[in-house]
Amino acid sequence: MIEERYDVVVVGAGPAGSLTAKTAAERGLDVLLLERNQEIGVPVKCAEGVNKAIEQFITPDKKWICAEVKGAYIYAPDGTPVVMSGEKMEEVGYVLERRIFDKVLAHEAARAGAEVRVKTAAYGLITEDGCARGVVIRSMAAGETRRIYAKVVVGADGVESRVGCWAGLNTRLRPADMDVCAEYLMCDIEINKDHSEFFLGNEIAPNGYAWVFPKGEDTANVGLGIGGDRSGEGHHAIDYLRAFVQRKFPHGKILAEICGAVPVCGPIRESVTDGLVLVGDAAWHVNPLTGGGIIYAMRAGTIAGDVIAHAVQENDVSKTRLLEYDKRWRKEFGKRLHTGLKAKEFFFTLSDADLNALAQSLQGVAIPELSTWGLLMELVRRNPRMLAGLAKALL
Repeated sequence: MIEERYDVVVVGAGPAGSLTAKTAAERGLDVLLLERNQEIGVPVKCAEGVNKAIEQFITPDKKWICAEVKGAYIYAPDGTPVVMSGEKMEEVGYVLERRIFDKVLAHEAARAGAEVRVKTAAYGLITEDGCARGVVIRSMAAGETRRIYAKVVVGADGVESRVGCWAGLNTRLRPADMDVCAEYLMCDIEINKDHSEFFLGNEIAPNGYAWVFPKGEDTANVGLGIGGDRSGEGHHAIDYLRAFVQRKFPHGKILAEICGAVPVCGPIRESVTDGLVLVGDAAWHVNPLTGGGIIYAMRAGTIAGDVIAHAVQENDVSKTRLLEYDKRWRKEFGKRLHTGLKAKEFFFTLSDADLNALAQSLQGVAIPELSTWGLLMELVRRNPRMLAGLAKALL
């Protein structure tokens, strides 16, 4: 079997994997970035909304930005709207074209010095004395198997990471720990081009919500996510989506259908072990309340690449050394993920009538910042009795 050697091998060329590869390569490491699909960014498994914090990592480009939104409308089950807008929108500021955006990130990793290979899947972990030392890969293009040795392996392979599982990390999720999602790319529909829309209600999306993200004059991502434990025969995410679209856009045209899953259980217990780190969805870097994860993935990737570079240069890739990555990402955004989890769990106890009352309490109130924290604090302030449990959870 053919053998190759690198400082780092990154499995998965999404935002987390590409930022890890780019950062490590910029710091002088020999990096291999693997993508099992034949085209990076395809198939898209994302609602494609992201906040403007993305500008910390990459200069915005119209090539991969479909829309810039000014705010959002959140609709209670009875249709009562909550209007949010401002410059510091947490979950939505741009609507991306991920099939282009992900390629741009991988291109930047390549320009930094990383080698990128598509149609190449990892299907086993190489270990020595309990330490990850590389992966076994299969190139679908060449039809051959190779052993890729590396000082550090990075699992950026998404929900329920196989790389993490091979290393003995607990990456498995219960149905209640994930949202299952379905989305249509639709055209010939009437949309608000400047605002994203969110729809709440147990009939619309139990333990989740529906969304409409504008992508052009008459085009939008229309999708929803439901709690994995609420999914069943006749009640899958796609069933709820069909019903939602039939009510809201009965004459719209469907251009694409997307399905996927999102971890919404808060941060993973362990994101590192000897010779290996997990980033992005593989490490559950997703806000459990909103399902947003792109920015967290990019932050984690940047931190991981930096820590890995120093660890390799120090010739110490032990779990103890790599724990610096774990500590840094938890310090930077771990509390926000925990807050999102507590808020999600609380809101799941509310009825549609409760949600209607909360929305009505905000009528006529200007909320200048579309942030999860800002919205929760305003709701608690106006509904102290109903949200006493939430207030305790957030403090």
